[in-house]
Amino acid sequence: MEKQADPLISVVVPVYGCETCLVELCRRIRKAISSIPAQHEIILVNDASPDGAWETIKKLSEEDPAITGLDFARNFGQHHAITAGLDHTKGDWVVVMDCDLQDRPEEIPKLYQKAQEGYEVVFGKRVERQDSWLKKKGSQLFYRIYDYFSGQSTDFTVANFSICERKVVMGYRRMREQNRYFPLFIQWMGYRSTKIPVEHNARKEGKSSYNFHKLLSLATDAIVSQSNKPLRLSIQFGFLISFASFLYALYLFARYFFLDERVAGWTSVMVSIFFLGGLIFFNFGILGLYIGKIFNETKARPLYLIRETTDEAKDTDEQELIE
Repeated sequence: MEKQADPLISVVVPVYGCETCLVELCRRIRKAISSIPAQHEIILVNDASPDGAWETIKKLSEEDPAITGLDFARNFGQHHAITAGLDHTKGDWVVVMDCDLQDRPEEIPKLYQKAQEGYEVVFGKRVERQDSWLKKKGSQLFYRIYDYFSGQSTDFTVANFSICERKVVMGYRRMREQNRYFPLFIQWMGYRSTKIPVEHNARKEGKSSYNFHKLLSLATDAIVSQSNKPLRLSIQFGFLISFASFLYALYLFARYFFLDERVAGWTSVMVSIFFLGGLIFFNFGILGLYIGKIFNETKARPLYLIRETTDEAKDTDEQELIE
Protein backbone atom coordinates (compact mmCIF):
# COMPACT_ATOMS: atom_id res chain seq x y z
CA MET A 1 0.00 0.00 0.00
CA GLU A 2 1.38 3.36 -1.06
CA LYS A 3 2.19 5.71 1.79
CA GLN A 4 0.05 8.84 1.84
CA ALA A 5 2.03 12.03 1.31
CA ASP A 6 2.32 14.48 4.16
CA PRO A 7 -0.15 17.38 3.88
CA LEU A 8 1.07 20.76 2.67
CA ILE A 9 0.44 23.56 5.13
CA SER A 10 0.65 27.11 3.82
CA VAL A 11 1.30 29.92 6.27
CA VAL A 12 0.19 33.41 5.18
CA VAL A 13 1.77 36.34 7.04
CA PRO A 14 0.98 40.00 6.26
CA VAL A 15 4.09 42.02 7.08
CA TYR A 16 4.16 45.61 8.28
CA GLY A 17 6.61 47.23 10.69
CA CYS A 18 8.12 44.04 12.14
CA GLU A 19 11.25 43.47 10.07
CA THR A 20 13.35 42.20 12.99
CA CYS A 21 10.78 39.51 13.85
CA LEU A 22 10.82 37.77 10.47
CA VAL A 23 13.89 35.54 10.90
CA GLU A 24 12.68 34.18 14.24
CA LEU A 25 9.11 33.92 12.93
CA CYS A 26 10.10 31.72 9.97
CA ARG A 27 12.39 29.57 12.12
CA ARG A 28 9.64 28.92 14.65
CA ILE A 29 7.06 28.20 11.93
CA ARG A 30 9.32 25.59 10.33
CA LYS A 31 9.98 23.95 13.68
CA ALA A 32 6.30 23.91 14.66
CA ILE A 33 5.10 22.38 11.39
CA SER A 34 7.85 19.74 11.40
CA SER A 35 6.26 18.31 14.54
CA ILE A 36 2.95 17.53 12.79
CA PRO A 37 4.60 16.27 10.43
CA ALA A 38 3.77 18.12 7.23
CA GLN A 39 5.29 19.92 4.31
CA HIS A 40 5.10 23.67 4.45
CA GLU A 41 5.26 26.90 2.51
CA ILE A 42 5.46 30.38 4.02
CA ILE A 43 4.09 33.37 2.15
CA LEU A 44 5.24 36.73 3.48
CA VAL A 45 3.28 39.68 2.06
CA ASN A 46 5.09 42.99 2.47
CA ASP A 47 2.37 45.64 2.79
CA ALA A 48 4.76 48.51 1.95
CA SER A 49 6.40 48.18 5.36
CA PRO A 50 8.38 51.36 6.17
CA ASP A 51 11.38 49.41 7.51
CA GLY A 52 13.67 47.02 5.64
CA ALA A 53 11.20 44.14 5.67
CA TRP A 54 11.34 43.44 1.92
CA GLU A 55 15.12 43.02 1.89
CA THR A 56 14.84 40.59 4.78
CA ILE A 57 12.06 38.68 3.03
CA LYS A 58 14.17 38.34 -0.13
CA LYS A 59 17.10 37.05 1.89
CA LEU A 60 14.90 34.52 3.69
CA SER A 61 13.48 33.35 0.37
CA GLU A 62 16.97 32.82 -1.05
CA GLU A 63 17.90 30.72 1.96
CA ASP A 64 14.69 28.66 2.02
CA PRO A 65 12.81 27.78 -1.21
CA ALA A 66 9.67 27.14 0.87
CA ILE A 67 9.43 30.89 1.57
CA THR A 68 7.76 33.16 -0.98
CA GLY A 69 7.70 36.94 -0.70
CA LEU A 70 5.19 39.33 -2.26
CA ASP A 71 5.93 43.05 -2.29
CA PHE A 72 2.96 45.42 -2.62
CA ALA A 73 3.30 48.50 -4.83
CA ARG A 74 1.87 50.54 -1.96
CA ASN A 75 0.15 50.02 1.37
CA PHE A 76 -3.20 48.33 0.73
CA GLY A 77 -3.96 47.22 4.29
CA GLN A 78 -3.64 44.08 6.37
CA HIS A 79 -6.70 42.28 5.05
CA HIS A 80 -5.78 42.94 1.42
CA ALA A 81 -2.35 41.49 2.23
CA ILE A 82 -4.04 38.40 3.66
CA THR A 83 -6.06 38.13 0.45
CA ALA A 84 -2.90 38.30 -1.67
CA GLY A 85 -1.30 35.57 0.40
CA LEU A 86 -4.36 33.34 0.14
CA ASP A 87 -4.47 33.89 -3.63
CA HIS A 88 -0.96 32.43 -3.87
CA THR A 89 -1.31 29.44 -1.55
CA LYS A 90 -1.17 25.82 -2.66
CA GLY A 91 -1.60 24.12 0.71
CA ASP A 92 -4.13 21.53 1.78
CA TRP A 93 -4.45 23.62 4.94
CA VAL A 94 -3.76 27.34 5.27
CA VAL A 95 -2.72 29.19 8.42
CA VAL A 96 -3.17 32.96 8.69
CA MET A 97 -1.19 34.75 11.40
CA ASP A 98 0.32 38.13 12.23
CA CYS A 99 4.03 38.90 11.85
CA ASP A 100 4.72 40.44 15.27
CA LEU A 101 4.98 37.09 17.12
CA GLN A 102 1.93 37.82 19.26
CA ASP A 103 0.46 34.82 17.42
CA ARG A 104 2.76 31.99 18.52
CA PRO A 105 3.86 29.60 15.74
CA GLU A 106 4.00 26.85 18.39
CA GLU A 107 0.19 26.91 18.46
CA ILE A 108 -0.12 25.83 14.81
CA PRO A 109 -0.01 22.06 15.62
CA LYS A 110 -2.86 22.57 18.12
CA LEU A 111 -4.96 24.28 15.44
CA TYR A 112 -4.17 21.52 12.94
CA GLN A 113 -4.95 18.68 15.36
CA LYS A 114 -8.29 20.27 16.25
CA ALA A 115 -9.13 20.60 12.55
CA GLN A 116 -8.60 16.84 12.15
CA GLU A 117 -11.69 16.30 14.31
CA GLY A 118 -13.82 17.31 11.33
CA TYR A 119 -13.66 21.09 11.40
CA GLU A 120 -13.00 23.10 8.25
CA VAL A 121 -11.95 26.24 10.14
CA VAL A 122 -10.28 26.56 13.54
CA PHE A 123 -9.62 29.97 15.08
CA GLY A 124 -7.26 30.71 17.93
CA LYS A 125 -9.02 32.25 20.92
CA ARG A 126 -6.81 34.70 22.78
CA VAL A 127 -8.16 34.10 26.27
CA GLU A 128 -5.51 36.30 27.91
CA ARG A 129 -4.71 39.01 25.38
CA GLN A 130 -1.32 40.63 25.88
CA ASP A 131 -2.47 44.02 24.63
CA SER A 132 -3.03 47.36 26.27
CA TRP A 133 -6.26 47.95 28.15
CA LEU A 134 -7.28 50.58 25.60
CA LYS A 135 -6.75 48.24 22.63
CA LYS A 136 -8.71 45.42 24.27
CA LYS A 137 -11.62 47.69 25.14
CA GLY A 138 -11.56 49.22 21.65
CA SER A 139 -11.70 45.75 20.10
CA GLN A 140 -14.53 44.74 22.40
CA LEU A 141 -16.49 47.88 21.52
CA PHE A 142 -15.92 47.32 17.80
CA TYR A 143 -17.39 43.81 17.91
CA ARG A 144 -20.34 44.85 20.04
CA ILE A 145 -21.24 47.59 17.58
CA TYR A 146 -20.69 45.24 14.65
CA ASP A 147 -22.86 42.53 16.24
CA TYR A 148 -25.66 45.03 16.80
CA PHE A 149 -25.71 46.21 13.20
CA SER A 150 -25.04 42.84 11.56
CA GLY A 151 -27.19 40.63 13.76
CA GLN A 152 -24.27 38.22 14.25
CA SER A 153 -22.46 37.03 17.35
CA THR A 154 -18.69 37.47 17.26
CA ASP A 155 -15.92 36.97 19.80
CA PHE A 156 -13.54 39.86 20.40
CA THR A 157 -10.82 37.45 21.55
CA VAL A 158 -10.66 35.97 18.02
CA ALA A 159 -8.62 37.70 15.31
CA ASN A 160 -6.83 36.43 12.19
CA PHE A 161 -4.89 33.52 13.71
CA SER A 162 -6.55 30.43 12.24
CA ILE A 163 -6.23 27.38 10.05
CA CYS A 164 -8.59 26.72 7.13
CA GLU A 165 -9.10 23.79 4.80
CA ARG A 166 -8.34 24.48 1.15
CA LYS A 167 -12.00 24.57 0.07
CA VAL A 168 -12.56 27.40 2.55
CA VAL A 169 -9.68 29.34 1.01
CA MET A 170 -11.07 28.74 -2.47
CA GLY A 171 -14.42 30.13 -1.31
CA TYR A 172 -12.69 33.15 0.19
CA ARG A 173 -10.89 33.82 -3.10
CA ARG A 174 -14.25 34.25 -4.82
CA MET A 175 -15.15 37.16 -2.54
CA ARG A 176 -13.57 40.20 -4.20
CA GLU A 177 -15.19 43.10 -2.31
CA GLN A 178 -12.98 46.11 -1.71
CA ASN A 179 -13.95 46.28 1.97
CA ARG A 180 -12.35 43.24 3.56
CA TYR A 181 -12.17 41.75 7.03
CA PHE A 182 -10.85 38.19 7.09
CA PRO A 183 -12.55 36.72 10.22
CA LEU A 184 -15.97 38.10 9.28
CA PHE A 185 -15.74 36.77 5.73
CA ILE A 186 -14.84 33.31 7.05
CA GLN A 187 -17.71 33.43 9.52
CA TRP A 188 -20.15 34.51 6.79
CA MET A 189 -19.27 31.50 4.61
CA GLY A 190 -20.66 29.15 7.22
CA TYR A 191 -18.17 26.27 7.11
CA ARG A 192 -17.84 24.03 10.16
CA SER A 193 -15.72 26.04 12.55
CA THR A 194 -14.62 26.12 16.14
CA LYS A 195 -12.31 28.06 18.46
CA ILE A 196 -9.63 26.81 20.80
CA PRO A 197 -7.68 28.76 23.42
CA VAL A 198 -4.16 29.71 22.39
CA GLU A 199 -1.37 31.50 24.19
CA HIS A 200 -0.98 35.13 23.15
CA ASN A 201 2.35 36.91 23.49
CA ALA A 202 3.08 40.56 24.12
CA ARG A 203 4.09 42.51 21.03
CA LYS A 204 7.83 42.05 20.52
CA GLU A 205 8.51 45.06 18.30
CA GLY A 206 6.95 48.43 17.50
CA LYS A 207 3.31 49.24 18.02
CA SER A 208 0.07 48.42 16.29
CA SER A 209 -0.65 50.39 13.11
CA TYR A 210 -4.35 50.46 14.03
CA ASN A 211 -4.83 53.89 15.62
CA PHE A 212 -8.26 55.24 16.56
CA HIS A 213 -8.87 56.67 13.10
CA LYS A 214 -8.04 53.37 11.37
CA LEU A 215 -10.15 51.38 13.81
CA LEU A 216 -13.10 53.72 13.22
CA SER A 217 -12.63 53.41 9.46
CA LEU A 218 -12.42 49.62 9.74
CA ALA A 219 -15.58 49.49 11.84
CA THR A 220 -17.47 51.71 9.39
CA ASP A 221 -16.34 49.67 6.39
CA ALA A 222 -17.18 46.37 8.09
CA ILE A 223 -20.67 47.51 9.10
CA VAL A 224 -21.54 49.15 5.77
CA SER A 225 -20.20 46.22 3.72
CA GLN A 226 -21.90 43.52 5.82
CA SER A 227 -25.20 45.09 6.85
CA ASN A 228 -27.90 47.49 5.66
CA LYS A 229 -29.28 47.93 9.17
CA PRO A 230 -28.13 51.60 9.41
CA LEU A 231 -30.42 52.39 6.47
CA ARG A 232 -33.35 50.63 8.13
CA LEU A 233 -32.66 52.42 11.42
CA SER A 234 -32.59 55.80 9.66
CA ILE A 235 -36.01 55.04 8.14
CA GLN A 236 -37.42 53.98 11.52
CA PHE A 237 -35.95 57.01 13.25
CA GLY A 238 -37.36 59.30 10.58
CA PHE A 239 -40.81 57.77 11.04
CA LEU A 240 -40.51 58.21 14.82
CA ILE A 241 -39.64 61.90 14.42
CA SER A 242 -42.54 62.41 12.01
CA PHE A 243 -44.93 60.70 14.43
CA ALA A 244 -43.66 62.79 17.36
CA SER A 245 -44.07 65.96 15.26
CA PHE A 246 -47.66 64.96 14.44
CA LEU A 247 -48.48 64.45 18.13
CA TYR A 248 -46.91 67.81 18.98
CA ALA A 249 -48.97 69.47 16.24
CA LEU A 250 -52.15 67.99 17.76
CA TYR A 251 -51.08 69.33 21.15
CA LEU A 252 -50.59 72.85 19.77
CA PHE A 253 -53.88 72.62 17.90
CA ALA A 254 -55.71 71.72 21.12
CA ARG A 255 -54.08 74.58 23.05
CA TYR A 256 -54.96 77.07 20.35
CA PHE A 257 -58.62 76.12 19.76
CA PHE A 258 -59.75 74.72 23.11
CA LEU A 259 -57.66 76.63 25.66
CA ASP A 260 -57.40 79.82 23.65
CA GLU A 261 -53.66 79.96 24.30
CA ARG A 262 -51.45 81.66 21.78
CA VAL A 263 -48.30 79.62 21.23
CA ALA A 264 -45.12 81.56 20.56
CA GLY A 265 -43.86 80.06 17.34
CA TRP A 266 -40.47 81.50 16.40
CA THR A 267 -38.33 79.54 18.87
CA SER A 268 -40.09 76.22 18.33
CA VAL A 269 -40.00 76.67 14.56
CA MET A 270 -36.27 77.43 14.50
CA VAL A 271 -35.46 74.53 16.83
CA SER A 272 -37.54 72.20 14.68
CA ILE A 273 -35.85 73.40 11.49
CA PHE A 274 -32.35 72.89 12.88
CA PHE A 275 -33.28 69.53 14.41
CA LEU A 276 -34.89 68.16 11.27
CA GLY A 277 -32.14 69.64 9.10
CA GLY A 278 -29.54 67.82 11.16
CA LEU A 279 -31.45 64.56 10.84
CA ILE A 280 -31.72 65.00 7.08
CA PHE A 281 -27.99 65.59 6.70
CA PHE A 282 -27.29 62.64 9.00
CA ASN A 283 -29.45 60.34 6.88
CA PHE A 284 -27.86 61.73 3.71
CA GLY A 285 -24.47 60.87 5.21
CA ILE A 286 -25.49 57.26 5.86
CA LEU A 287 -26.92 56.99 2.37
CA GLY A 288 -23.76 58.57 0.98
CA LEU A 289 -21.61 55.91 2.67
CA TYR A 290 -23.50 53.16 0.88
CA ILE A 291 -23.42 54.99 -2.44
CA GLY A 292 -19.67 55.55 -2.02
CA LYS A 293 -19.12 51.84 -1.38
CA ILE A 294 -21.20 50.98 -4.45
CA PHE A 295 -19.10 53.44 -6.48
CA ASN A 296 -15.88 51.80 -5.28
CA GLU A 297 -17.15 48.34 -6.18
CA THR A 298 -18.33 49.35 -9.66
CA LYS A 299 -14.85 50.63 -10.51
CA ALA A 300 -13.69 47.02 -10.14
CA ARG A 301 -10.12 47.99 -9.34
CA PRO A 302 -7.71 45.21 -8.29
CA LEU A 303 -7.59 44.46 -4.58
CA TYR A 304 -3.81 44.82 -4.59
CA LEU A 305 -0.86 45.38 -6.92
CA ILE A 306 2.37 43.44 -6.56
CA ARG A 307 5.58 45.25 -7.44
CA GLU A 308 7.87 42.26 -7.04
CA THR A 309 7.83 38.64 -5.96
CA THR A 310 10.66 36.40 -4.87
CA ASP A 311 9.31 33.61 -7.06
CA GLU A 312 8.12 34.86 -10.43
CA ALA A 313 6.71 31.43 -11.21
CA LYS A 314 4.15 31.94 -8.48
CA ASP A 315 3.20 35.42 -9.60
CA THR A 316 0.28 34.24 -11.71
CA ASP A 317 -2.49 36.47 -12.92
CA GLU A 318 -5.16 37.14 -10.28
CA GLN A 319 -7.99 36.19 -12.60
CA GLU A 320 -6.43 32.79 -13.25
CA LEU A 321 -6.23 32.22 -9.51
CA ILE A 322 -9.93 32.99 -9.07
CA GLU A 323 -10.94 30.71 -11.92
